[in-house]
Amino acid sequence: MSTAQLREIWEASKSQPFEPTVGKQSQFYVGFILLLAALILTGLFGLNNNLKTLGLYGIPASLAFG
Repeated sequence: MSTAQLREIWEASKSQPFEPTVGKQSQFYVGFILLLAALILTGLFGLNNNLKTLGLYGIPASLAFG
């Protein structure tokens, strides 16, 4: 990308300010809930480690950690 193209993109984005999905006031609570859910699901998956529980506990735990 050339400098001119980047400048055009920069100028066009002025009218569309970034608004996060999770507000600044609730980021801590959302992060804490996701971390707690991930730890609980990881523990449950560790206790019942088989292929059936992979979809029930393993995948949601990895997504919550991510």
